[in-house]
Amino acid sequence: MNCHFHAPMPDNVPACSMAPGMKEREELKKELARQSALTIEIPVIINGKEIYTEKRVPVAAPHNHSMILAQCSQADEKLLKESVEAAMAAKAKWEALPREHRFAIFEKAAGLIEGKYRYIISAAVMLGQSKTAWEAECDAPDELCDLIRYGIHFADNLYSQQPKCTPGVFNRVVYRPLEGFVCAVTPFNFASICGNLPAAPAIMGNVVVWKPATTAVLASYYIMKAFVEAGVPAGVINFVPSRGSDISKYVLSDYRMAGFHFTGSTEVFKDIWKNIGNNISNYRSYPRLVGETGGKDYIFATESANIDALVTAMIRGAYEYSGQKCSALSRCYIPQRIWPEVKEKLLNEIATIKVGDIADFTNFFGAVIDKNAFEEITSYIDAAKESPDADVLCGGYDGSKGWFVYPTLIQARNVNYVTMIKELFGPVLTVYVYGEDEYDTMVDHCANSSAYALTGAVFSENRAQITDLEERLRHSAGNFCINDKPTGALCGQQPFGGARGSGTNDKAGSILNMIRWMSPQTVKENFCPPEDYRYPYMDAE
Repeated sequence: MNCHFHAPMPDNVPACSMAPGMKEREELKKELARQSALTIEIPVIINGKEIYTEKRVPVAAPHNHSMILAQCSQADEKLLKESVEAAMAAKAKWEALPREHRFAIFEKAAGLIEGKYRYIISAAVMLGQSKTAWEAECDAPDELCDLIRYGIHFADNLYSQQPKCTPGVFNRVVYRPLEGFVCAVTPFNFASICGNLPAAPAIMGNVVVWKPATTAVLASYYIMKAFVEAGVPAGVINFVPSRGSDISKYVLSDYRMAGFHFTGSTEVFKDIWKNIGNNISNYRSYPRLVGETGGKDYIFATESANIDALVTAMIRGAYEYSGQKCSALSRCYIPQRIWPEVKEKLLNEIATIKVGDIADFTNFFGAVIDKNAFEEITSYIDAAKESPDADVLCGGYDGSKGWFVYPTLIQARNVNYVTMIKELFGPVLTVYVYGEDEYDTMVDHCANSSAYALTGAVFSENRAQITDLEERLRHSAGNFCINDKPTGALCGQQPFGGARGSGTNDKAGSILNMIRWMSPQTVKENFCPPEDYRYPYMDAE
């Protein structure tokens, strides 16, 4: 016990290209085939016990409606309340466990996810969330392991930050977990986020009630199994697939709720924030609200842009994972002078993109997540076809077998056309072509027209313009890229998060996020305390 242990600085897990001939590709294909032939039962897990309920929700592959991957048990009012009690019962022992042992458990979890569970989770991501092999590989295991290990590193770094001591006085800061439990509500689009939202608070000594998205519950279940196998004690993380409204009613309203870790839609986060505000007098302490929500992410190009690099960034940024990333490129501002060449190359490249079942590794992306998403996205495509303010240059959709939306490119005639403003969360990119005399107006529009401020990029070879754009677009993006697509932030390199309607900008995978899950206490010990209340200034002349 008498040691100054420090967690090592992690390296990012290198992504496997899954190219033909690689053993990793073959192992992943075997696991895909195995899981495709199964329909598993996913339980609620509370206090380490698996609970199978009568109410179950089918989990289907987005790219094949008829492929039922799982039947997922649903937590009701009774079980949700039990999950809170289980978390609170586990709190004292988990909080008292020395940090190096908490770190060891989650380091083991990362090792299991990178090793034993690697293909299991990757295949579950591909089937349940319709990600390609490359997208699944980058998501989980890679980013999930990075988030866990960097979380450990930054927690350790945080604990080491201590105040000055003076002669006769020891000062220290104790980084306590929050006084209560943390509720984690996770999204469908990234398994790495699904695992990190409960893990980050737990690394800091908190206990967690975790509600996974139904559309990502398959991969989330296997991540939970890895946590359990790694030694996360019963009750520290409770896995409660359920309705969002029930979480609000029975978990977020509990007076012991001390933190809320969320990734999802802006409107849901606003509603939750409002409900927590209305309930503020009932909580033991002010809850920490950490959220990463939507985006209307952009590229702003100038006439000096490298056109081949710009076109590649537009395709990858807008269409990878069907545009279902908070960071996905959604709007572009392109100068009139280079637009004819950009348009020709862009349409030629889009014509080569294959869309379909993710088990076919030649496909660039799969289906959107579900019927609701499909119907909303396609309604905007149909409206654009009829609008005098927009031209649909390519794209379309087919929902007969899977929820397929093809790479769609819209040219807006009006810079305020709806698809230049609204987040669609699908493979739809809208371009506005601006004239030479519109540069300043368009920079201002790019900076100020969106309710979001998550990611953005500029393409230019003119250093003066790069400097101008970086300054004027400073508050439009929490992650800003120069001559690169606005997606693909790496943990430890580009801490991720944005402001405005995009969230609280607490930068997942950084010390800024970990600091939200603790409540510091200053401890002063005086070895020679005064024994007389009088001060020297009180002495007589």
